[in-house]
Amino acid sequence: MTQRPLGMKTYGRIPHLPGSHLTPADRTISEREARRATRDTLPGDQVWVHEKLDGSNLAVARCGDEIVALTRAGYRARSSRRPQAQLFDAWVEHHAERFLNLLQPGERVIGEWLLFAHGTRYRLAHEPFVAFDLMQGKDRLPWSELMRRVGSSLVTPQLHAAHATDPSALFQTLGEGSHGALGPPEGVVYRVERGGQVSFLAKWVRPGYQTGLYFEADEAVLPNQLRSEDAELLARLSHSLGLPDFPVLSNLGRHTVL
Repeated sequence: MTQRPLGMKTYGRIPHLPGSHLTPADRTISEREARRATRDTLPGDQVWVHEKLDGSNLAVARCGDEIVALTRAGYRARSSRRPQAQLFDAWVEHHAERFLNLLQPGERVIGEWLLFAHGTRYRLAHEPFVAFDLMQGKDRLPWSELMRRVGSSLVTPQLHAAHATDPSALFQTLGEGSHGALGPPEGVVYRVERGGQVSFLAKWVRPGYQTGLYFEADEAVLPNQLRSEDAELLARLSHSLGLPDFPVLSNLGRHTVL
């Protein structure tokens, strides 16, 4: 049986704010927590609200001096049946030195892998991995420390507010967001911190959002538009893995076979 390198899941599911678009598997935070995030903070609270990206939740962990790409369930991405996870593993291996410089043993950085469209299409002006958490065990870094550690080496989500605010009203100001969404972004994520510790996270997903809109038979099949250098790198990595060829449209309008 395949073992989890960290002995656990890599990442849980962020619960929703009341009024967020839900799927049957989702849960919602309490009204008390929602008020704390959106309008009635407690003394000493700090609320951060960043754009929610719409991709595959994957992670990079440092196990001793080995860099390991992981699925959300905690297994090695290279063992996944999904090509996008296998390509993530190859991409992480290509950038292993960068992750060795970033992570301490036992740490993992979690993010959205935006290679394929899920419910939102993107024309990316940056690499396809966007990091939104750095954890060791169940402990996560507060936002300011996350930015200090990660912000200079990886793409991070755009911060849209640094205070409690109504999610629907904030979303109306986002337009197509800050990461190249071809339409409205999926939503926003709230991080409530107190005393330098993360108290809880919650997300708000826009009304009308359709999970897996661009999937076929439960598989991501439509690549996002990538920078030419990313499209070319992933084409080489795909070829080295022996994956089937399919076209990726770079954001310069040139097709690259992946």
